[in-house]
Amino acid sequence: MTSWRSVLLAPPADAGDALALGVELRRRESADAAHWGPRRVRAATVEDLSDDRAEFTLGVRPLSRRRESGGWVRGDVSWDALRRGAGAFRADQRTWFVELYGIAHDVRLLAGLRDDSDWVTLDSVTSPLLWSHLRAAAAVEVPVVAAARRQQVQIASSADVAVRISRASEGALRLRAQVALDGRGIDAGSIRAIGTSGVYAVDADATLIRITLGESALGDGVVGLLAARSGVVVPASDARDFARLALPQLQRRGMLTTDPDVVLPRAEPTVLVATVVFGAGDPGTGGSGGGGSDAEDSVAYRLEWLRRGIRRAPWSHTESGDGDESAVRDAVAAAWAVAPDLPYGEASRLYGVDAAEFVALVLPALEALDGVRVEIRGQRREFRELRGEPRITVRTVETDDPDWFDLGIIVEIDGRRIPFTPLFTALALRRKKMLLADGRFFSLAHPALDRLRELLDDAAELGEWEAGPRIARYHVPLWEDFEDLADQAEPAVAWRAAARALRDGGVPEPVAVPRGVNAELRPYQRTGLDRLALWRRYGLGGILADDMGLGKTLQVLALLAHARDEGEGRPFLVVAPTSVMSTWREEAERFTPGLRVHLHDRTVGAGARHPAEVTADVVVTSYGLLRHDEEAFAAVLWAVVVLDEAQFVKNPATRQHRAVAGLRAGMVLAVTGTPLENSLTELWAILSLTCPGLFPSARRFREEYVKPIERGKVPENAEGAPGRQARLARLRSRLRPFVLRRTKESVAPELPARQEQEVRVELSPAHRAVYETVLQRERQKVLGLLDDLDRHRFIVFRSLTLLRMLALAPELVDAGAPGIRSTKLDALREHLRELAAEGHRALVFSQFTSYLDLVRTDLVAHGIDIEYLDGSTRRRQDVIRRFRTGSAAVFLISLKAGGFGLTLTEADYVFLLDPWWNPAAEAQAVDRTHRIGQTRPVNVYRLIAAGTIEEKVVALQQRKARLFQAVLGDDDALAQSLTADDIRGLLAD
Repeated sequence: MTSWRSVLLAPPADAGDALALGVELRRRESADAAHWGPRRVRAATVEDLSDDRAEFTLGVRPLSRRRESGGWVRGDVSWDALRRGAGAFRADQRTWFVELYGIAHDVRLLAGLRDDSDWVTLDSVTSPLLWSHLRAAAAVEVPVVAAARRQQVQIASSADVAVRISRASEGALRLRAQVALDGRGIDAGSIRAIGTSGVYAVDADATLIRITLGESALGDGVVGLLAARSGVVVPASDARDFARLALPQLQRRGMLTTDPDVVLPRAEPTVLVATVVFGAGDPGTGGSGGGGSDAEDSVAYRLEWLRRGIRRAPWSHTESGDGDESAVRDAVAAAWAVAPDLPYGEASRLYGVDAAEFVALVLPALEALDGVRVEIRGQRREFRELRGEPRITVRTVETDDPDWFDLGIIVEIDGRRIPFTPLFTALALRRKKMLLADGRFFSLAHPALDRLRELLDDAAELGEWEAGPRIARYHVPLWEDFEDLADQAEPAVAWRAAARALRDGGVPEPVAVPRGVNAELRPYQRTGLDRLALWRRYGLGGILADDMGLGKTLQVLALLAHARDEGEGRPFLVVAPTSVMSTWREEAERFTPGLRVHLHDRTVGAGARHPAEVTADVVVTSYGLLRHDEEAFAAVLWAVVVLDEAQFVKNPATRQHRAVAGLRAGMVLAVTGTPLENSLTELWAILSLTCPGLFPSARRFREEYVKPIERGKVPENAEGAPGRQARLARLRSRLRPFVLRRTKESVAPELPARQEQEVRVELSPAHRAVYETVLQRERQKVLGLLDDLDRHRFIVFRSLTLLRMLALAPELVDAGAPGIRSTKLDALREHLRELAAEGHRALVFSQFTSYLDLVRTDLVAHGIDIEYLDGSTRRRQDVIRRFRTGSAAVFLISLKAGGFGLTLTEADYVFLLDPWWNPAAEAQAVDRTHRIGQTRPVNVYRLIAAGTIEEKVVALQQRKARLFQAVLGDDDALAQSLTADDIRGLLAD
């Protein structure tokens, strides 16, 4: 087993024997001396330097320190040993040597010779990494030393290499290498090249050879001059070729110096050649190209430098020091700027509109430049850009599908009509330009076309239209936007009347109140009937979203009676919560006694008649029974389907929602005071049933409205920012014709005043201590789960619910010592006792039936008469009737059971014992008593446990209420749905 000491207590990098880099000037044996055997290599001597025929190399190898004398010797160290990890050498130095070997090992000298196998020669190393690696030797304390006696080595800080031109004779030139190391001139005869990245100089006296290395970028010509030692001569007869072939290269590299009396011949200028091939040819091969529809709209180009009149170099290869080339580059960049979206580089093939833009805009600019030669191959095609303002005509055409109209859009630019299908495709794919078949092209970056793209995105998803664009009957506001955009607009005849009536949510044509309606409709109720009748007349649906207590049921019954008066023979279907099914029958008997009502309150399999066999005018059933008898209800063609308390179908993923979607009806009407409780997706779910063409795509609705309005994670969509406000305005304009909402304040000013008050209740010391202990525990647990809220949502909400119940009473969650009383219950009892003595009656709501049980036990024990209602109550109507006709001062009601279907105007006080996330649920509870028929002022008390999670819930309620108002009311403020940040706020100190 591996020892922990060997793993965790490894020796430091600088532990072990030290190494040095040995550098040696070496002489290679001549071929004649070696005969047929390998050529030996040995350390050079001072005497060797006087032999003009001697061949030298610069070798390096690792050295180790001699323990006795401290000098550097070969010892038992070698390149192979270091690479294998053999020997007890410093780890950081070993790594440095292995990396050096990787840079230079491919040029090892005379591999295979036993006495030379550990040498690496530097003469042929071309990698510039060699020099940075040598400079890094000091960081790991590797000295660079001479490996042979009577030799000395150093590395120069700077090395300057140039080519000097002087006069050799009349018209002839002499070229010599000129080298300076650390600013000191060195005789060129003693300089040798290290690849193309550096040099080393060798000089000697009687006893010592001195080697100096220096880094300098060399060209091929300079390396040759260094090898020539005494330089080369350019005869007068070769001066022209020298100026054309070699001189420009030296000039561009900035390595040229001349004597004052030398006049250099003028080099031919560099020219940029732009080869442009029309069709399928390759500008690199000279082909002119073939055909094909794709080839007709394709252009290939290649940019090359023509240097010295004969040699071409890629556009990407620029020789330094050439001002002419820099000027040409700048001019070409400026020419390309007229089409900034086109690829700009050495070579490319362009298709379609890119090819057209290149030929129409860039190519003429290149042809006009000095220093650029354009070579055209293939048949040149002409392209032209359209620059005029788009002129848009929009019309609708009736189709066989009554829900949809074909949408005809005509766009003209410079008198040229643009085919719609390719235009729509280009807009939908967010393209920037479009090419027509005749070679004309135009930019799609125009405000009118941007707006057309947005409207088409709203009208349908790309691919959802089988035979061209369509617009749904529900898109009246969208049609208005098209009208605003178009220079000319022509709606279909059959749609014109509906569009005019629904425009801006205006007042529709009044209809007579049916003779069978046994009630005096208030003005706003008559207006509601007019709007519902208008929707039905044109086969549209919608949402009746009036405040609770404004008589939505009466308005719907009046609509059904109106349809019967107009000869409608098909039955009507009302789907409602189970608890209010009987209310519909009672309200129909009261207001429209001529309508026959049938309660489908059992499943078909349990003895209920099949809906198709019922002869009544109105069939009333529950959401649960509709789901159970889904096929039976789907088999009937209903005149009108009414979804009462439509928030029951706010989740499109449920079978309940799918069952409603499967109904066949001439009109689907949703009735709810809270079409939007937590998120816009709930509103979409209801609209997908009542107005299926208004927002046909759930995904697009989320992208266009839910994300920018509810989440607002970018500054443009922050609360109050222009982006969010624009989305809100757009959404509300779409909704306005199909959502009818009136508030009590706007249409029923005769209602008595309603006063709302938050009462802070301080917990007792014992109650507070228990609450704080549990709060700290749950806070620590929950905050660690919020990074993945979706996965841990159940656990998080269980903790939040625990804290809410604990704020009411410790005994609800079995916390603390027995006998800790509920402070809130004591406060409630005192209020109720005083109110009962004065003759008032009160509704008391709570989310928790367990707390209502505590309240009931306490109030009965103190002699206060009560009635009680929750979801488990049998004979619900009997309990409600007893309170309305009896003497009980208090009605205890669970928030879920009493949120709808109740009219309890006998009470004039409402107590809410615990706040809930959703403010709409509380509003529904309050409106049980503050509604038409109430004659006394209504007082609402919200009992809030001070310093607890309940205070945070109230703040959250206020933000959620703004979401409802922003979409359906007059306030454009907004808040997010319950998120991880909301939960952090609930648990904050």
